[in-house]
Order: sequence, then C-alpha cells, then structure tokens
Amino acid sequence: MIDKRAASVADALADVQDGATVLIGGFGTAGIPNELIDGLLAQGAKDLTLVNNNAGNGDTGIAALLKAGRVRKMICSFPRQADSHVFDELYRSGKLELELVPQGNLAERLRAAGAGVGAFFSPTGFGTELARNADGSPKETRRINGRDYVLEYPIHGDVALVKAERGDRWGNVTYRMAARNFGPVVAMAAKFTVASVHEVVELGELDPEAIVTPGIFVSRVVQVPRVATQAGGFKQAA
Repeated sequence: MIDKRAASVADALADVQDGATVLIGGFGTAGIPNELIDGLLAQGAKDLTLVNNNAGNGDTGIAALLKAGRVRKMICSFPRQADSHVFDELYRSGKLELELVPQGNLAERLRAAGAGVGAFFSPTGFGTELARNADGSPKETRRINGRDYVLEYPIHGDVALVKAERGDRWGNVTYRMAARNFGPVVAMAAKFTVASVHEVVELGELDPEAIVTPGIFVSRVVQVPRVATQAGGFKQAA
C-alpha cells in the first residue's frame, strides 16, 4: 500500500544530507514552507545550496538558515529586500555565494529539470553580466531568427520543500491561490520532495482536475497546523 504520509516534519526531513541542493517553493512570503524550513534548521544539515525566488526576509525561514551558517550558496532572483539584512551581511562579508538568475530563467531552469530538458536558449540576460558563468567565462550564445540568446542549464535539486494546502496518502497535493507559485516546478525538479499540507484527505476526495502536483513528484506528505492568530482564529497564509 502506498502511503507517503510522514508522522512529523522531523521524520520527513531525516534523510537530508550535508551539501544538498534544496529547492524551496515560495515567492516573497507567499507559499514559503516555514514549518519545513524550521524542520531543516532543527535537522542540522549544513553546507547547503538553497534555490528560491528570494534570499529570505527578516530573521525567520530562509533568513534563519542563512543566519545559522548552514548555507554555502544562494541561487535566486531577488536577494535584496528592505528586510534582507541577514543576506546582506553574509554576502558582503564573503560568507555566502550568490548566483543571480532572472526570474523567468529561474522558473524555466527548474521546469527544464523536471521535464528532462538538457538545456535551452533564453534571450534574457544577453549582453549583461548575467551572460557569464560563476568563473567569469562567457556562457554559450546563439543567434536564432535574428535574435541573440544565452544557453541556460536546468537546476536539479536533491530535495524540494513545498507548501501545499491539501494532500492524500499517495502524495497528490493542491495549493491555495498565490501560494502555488514555484511549488509545482520545484517539486518536479528534485529527487526527493516533501510537501507540507494543512489537511490530509482520503483517496478520491481531491478533484483530479484540481491536483496541480501529482503524487509521482512527491516523496513525503506531512500535515502541519494552521498558525493561530492573537484574535483566536487562524491565519490563512497565502
């Protein structure tokens, strides 16, 4: 019987290894799998490469992983926001590597990894510093139908962490509105995907037409509670 439910976040993340490339869903604070990130912090894996649209906000979530010295490299599109002081300090002091990737390229490089695409040409970044590799060498370029393109490669992950809304024991999950963002592509691009859900339902309760990430791309499903507000209700995080 297929049952991908984990008893706890700790159980779901127990096998994450030092040096892993971890793909994290989320856009800004929408759809960030905070419970899984906190679990990774408690789990202890280090020397990580994190891939996310951003490089953390404030002192929680991704920023907490950075602050704890657990991250070697950040691959993202928007490393700096008004409250990205943790990233700023680490990057300026040379303690953190950064690979800056235009947002469309980031999404497509992740999608390409999940789809089995070996590489693709993108016009984004041509003629800029983003058309160079980390060692300063130029990336391969090509003119196609009169337009210049840069060769980009997929981003594969060892682990993906995604925030979903509902899931079943086979690993099929649905998302809540804007929380979907990068979740589906990071789930496809990793060898091992952990999805947090607020509700676990019986097989057949999820409308097949509403399942965005099917269970073939999910390794573990772990239920997490909604965050209670001071008013006594529940915070319906996007």
